[in-house]
Amino acid sequence: MSYPEPRYTGGEGEISATYRPVGTPPDLLPRSGGSTHYLATSDTTHGEFGLYRINMGPRAGGPSTHFHRTISESFFILGGTVRIYDGERWTDAAEGDFVYVPQGGLHAFRNDSDAPASMLLLFTPGAPREEYFENVAKVSDWPETQRAEFFLRHDTYWTG
Repeated sequence: MSYPEPRYTGGEGEISATYRPVGTPPDLLPRSGGSTHYLATSDTTHGEFGLYRINMGPRAGGPSTHFHRTISESFFILGGTVRIYDGERWTDAAEGDFVYVPQGGLHAFRNDSDAPASMLLLFTPGAPREEYFENVAKVSDWPETQRAEFFLRHDTYWTG
């Protein structure tokens, strides 16, 4: 394996870093009592990756088993316990645990505990997941064709 072709070809470097202080308010407050922070969107990273901090309230649940065709998904647990399904079994992932799911890998996650949980969620390559996060709670009220189109547009394929 080698390094990819250069994306920056200037000679002196540039001032282009993005800083997001810890006290930045969340970008999304879902009904489950948690929050979502858009740390690095596909837009910010020019499609290289998307990084989000997901804070889940107690017994917040989560998505059922699904897979993605175009993006991988990685989970790094910051606090609490997140139950993660790897296609075979559920594992109680705790602070410091990491799970990588390649394209096509079956997975699901949820917070079944009585305590909050927090994790970093990384998608590669970057995809516009913000619209997904902002609308996924509403899709149950949509007509089936609109709901199916939404999940297809966001590379989410549900099983069973």
